[in-house]
Amino acid sequence: MPDAIDLNFLARQLDRLITDVSSFRDELRVQGAMLRRLDAGQTAVLEEMGAIRDQITRMNDRIRRLEDAQP
Repeated sequence: MPDAIDLNFLARQLDRLITDVSSFRDELRVQGAMLRRLDAGQTAVLEEMGAIRDQITRMNDRIRRLEDAQP
C-alpha cells in the first residue's frame, strides 16, 4: 500500500477500473452475439427437421395410397 494516497493515485485506479469495465462490456457483447447466432441456428435446424418430417409423412401417405390401389 502506498504511503500517501493522493488524487493522482485515485485517478489512475479509476481509469484502470473504467478500462476493465469497458473490456467486460465488450466481452459480454461478443458472447451475446455468439449466443444469438447459436440460438438462430438451432431454430433453423428445428424448422428444417419439421419440414423433413412433414415431407416424409406426405411421402408415406402417397405410398400407402399406391399400395392400397394395387389389386
